[in-house]
Amino acid sequence: MNIGDVFPNFQAETSQGNIDFYEWMDDSWAILFSHPADYTPVCTTELARVAQLLPEFKKRNVKPIALSIDTVNSHKGWIEDIKSYGKLSSFDYPIIADDKRILALKFNMLDKDELNAEGIPLTCRAVFVVDNSKKLRLSILYPATTGRNFDEILRVIDSMQLTSTKSVATPADWKQGGTCMILPTISEQACIDKFPNGYTTIDVPSGKKYLRETPQP
Repeated sequence: MNIGDVFPNFQAETSQGNIDFYEWMDDSWAILFSHPADYTPVCTTELARVAQLLPEFKKRNVKPIALSIDTVNSHKGWIEDIKSYGKLSSFDYPIIADDKRILALKFNMLDKDELNAEGIPLTCRAVFVVDNSKKLRLSILYPATTGRNFDEILRVIDSMQLTSTKSVATPADWKQGGTCMILPTISEQACIDKFPNGYTTIDVPSGKKYLRETPQP
């Protein structure tokens, strides 16, 4: 899949019952993130972190859903460990049971450098962010041995939701509320209308006027 492709619908068994992915999403965005296996250390830290961040995802109209290549019963036992590790009173998002690796194969979420005892590749740490029109907006593949930075994923979601409606892009290391870059396709006259808080054109040796900064609209 490429950015902008429609993310395929699927049905799955989860720790919260059977779902149709599109119906479960409804009109929200979604983040689907995969895990090598239940009862593993890095995965436990990650699922606990996402549970702690649920209010932040909700503010952005994003629903998290995890995937691991074990059964629902296994997930439900593991959730108790996740709650204990994360000091959580509840665990309020679903974990997909992909014990037959159907979705791991369908979405190419395998880490061929990390094998289980039978020599089968583990599921990598994939991140797919799907917007409310069911299009893939972000795809990141982490190796099985590297835990994800969910603060960074929230930062990228903030950028994507901002730049979807405003004529700006976000520069390196941008954070919510930071200075933005005006798109090169916006004319000088349009800048006056679109950015009432003003903008600054940065001089560069080429003399080209493409580096234009503005406060976050």
